[in-house]
Amino acid sequence: MFRKKVLLYLILSSLATSQALVVPRPFGAEVRGGGGGANKSQVARPNSAAASEAGEGTATIPNEVFNLVKSIVGAGVLSLPYGVAAFGNAPSALTPGIGLIAFTGLISAYTFGLIGRICQKTKTSSYADAWDVAVGKSTSALIAFSCFFDCFMGNLSYSMILADTVANLAASAGYALTRTQALLGVTSIVLFPLCMLKNLSSLAPFSLVGIVGMLYTTAAMGLRFFGGAYKEGGAYFASQLAKPVFGSAGAAAALSPRSLILACMLSNAYIAHFNAPKFLTELKNNTMSRFHQVIGWSFGISIALYAAVTSFGFLTFGAASNGLILNNYSNADALASLARIAVAISVTCSYPLIFVGCRDGILDLFKVKKRSNNLIDKITVATLAIVTLLASQLRDLGLVASLGGATFGTALVFVYPTIMFLKTQEKKTAETIPAALIGVLGLVMGAIGTVLSFQG
Repeated sequence: MFRKKVLLYLILSSLATSQALVVPRPFGAEVRGGGGGANKSQVARPNSAAASEAGEGTATIPNEVFNLVKSIVGAGVLSLPYGVAAFGNAPSALTPGIGLIAFTGLISAYTFGLIGRICQKTKTSSYADAWDVAVGKSTSALIAFSCFFDCFMGNLSYSMILADTVANLAASAGYALTRTQALLGVTSIVLFPLCMLKNLSSLAPFSLVGIVGMLYTTAAMGLRFFGGAYKEGGAYFASQLAKPVFGSAGAAAALSPRSLILACMLSNAYIAHFNAPKFLTELKNNTMSRFHQVIGWSFGISIALYAAVTSFGFLTFGAASNGLILNNYSNADALASLARIAVAISVTCSYPLIFVGCRDGILDLFKVKKRSNNLIDKITVATLAIVTLLASQLRDLGLVASLGGATFGTALVFVYPTIMFLKTQEKKTAETIPAALIGVLGLVMGAIGTVLSFQG
């Protein structure tokens, strides 16, 4: 019954986006502002000059690249080896997997750039405002719900990661904790107070921990792979949580529709598109040429990091790769334990930032204008309780990551930017057909990916 409801919801949302594509609407017919409801933790609606005015920003290209990589790369990368294992179990399956990582990254970079160009043309400074001007306020609820759902799934994934990570760290220290006990402890003691904060600026310095933690985790996984510690006869082979499993389903297995599970994960893995207007506005001498340099370097670095994590994880554990790859490593492995600590700190500091987007998405969806502290606190308690309950029951992080990407992850990255681009075109160009194909690909990939995610 639950699956049927999800599929029905996907069909309805697809119809809504299709309607936005086919209903003609002259560009500029509506004034900007007042609609939507994008992630307010990521998307401001400034009343100042629009993103099209060059030279107002102060950030250099290296600054922007570093900050954009921080925005893109998160703990979700730890589910990518599972994405390859979803369709293959031989080492050669990694080849098309890496190809898919690169392809999805390049398309995501292109649509990220599209949003910047759209903001310049529509003279807007946020994803939601650009949608209102390009497509119309009548469909602004779609952006609000997309924001809410994507952030909700992000918080759910992070709660699941914390449940597994804290339980494994406790086991390493000699304490027996169940996932539920670990989750309830970290939620009540750490996450709840953080989510109740009204000003999250104090967490900004900790954003560096995320990228440093992922770099360390990648290095640790590489050391264990090249050192053979998890191969038969290796130091941790007998004590690991899941022994490697390899078979004969190699590169050819990527032709299976199940490879779309990895593609859907990747659509969420590269999502930073709500921040595109912000990065364009803050770039010093923000010409599109310089903006594209930022995009090229940032997504290139992210692709390389994702490829490394996927390679080390899948080549170490094969088809046994867990939805959270750190769950495969032994509790007695000191390098893995340090990686778990780094990931736990990173996720904890990022959690309230995503939660604000989830909470504001709810308020935007219901068009709540008067947002008292009492109302915000009630929504915080209710939402966090629902997320915690679901995270205590769900164990398959790969399912959550692929489902989140298959639904509104693909929409936010592939579908919505191309809809806005096509709506603002005054005449067909060489980009018209490729952009339309990307939008259609996003819809098809999302529909098939959702079904396959539930099929396991």
